Amino acid sequence: MEILIIFIVVLIIVVVALKIYLPEIFLTKESKSLYNYKRKDFLMSRVEHEFFDILVDITKDQYYIFPQIHLPTILDNKVVGQNWKGAFRHIDEKSVDYVICDKAYIKPLLAIELDDRTHERENRKIRDEEVERILNNAGLPLLRFSNNGNFNKEEIKRLLLEKLK
Repeated sequence: MEILIIFIVVLIIVVVALKIYLPEIFLTKESKSLYNYKRKDFLMSRVEHEFFDILVDITKDQYYIFPQIHLPTILDNKVVGQNWKGAFRHIDEKSVDYVICDKAYIKPLLAIELDDRTHERENRKIRDEEVERILNNAGLPLLRFSNNGNFNKEEIKRLLLEKLK
């Protein structure tokens, strides 16, 4: 009888833990939450779009430029000797503002961040340092530009072409 009580208690603990940590296994197709979405009117903010236009003008038709790219799109987390799921989760919610790719293979050549005032917050500085470390270790250069609403096209061109050599 004592073993039966212990078994029931353990079973209850397991079920409660599963409901807390993996609630989706208890949902049926009918009971899952259905979220509503709407299409955004713009992919980028006005300033991001202005900067994008500058990048397009500088690179002409030599490269592809992709905005708002999440790190798992450009980085492979499946590196021998590490926990792949942990490595994926570490980069999953991080992104860069632009990625420049070659046209032949669409290989990422350069990541670009456009830093606004939010990048001055302490938690954002820590995130930015980690993204820089990750990209550096992966061999993908990162350029950072201040988003003060006033861009020096010649300076952007100089830095960009220097990194794309």
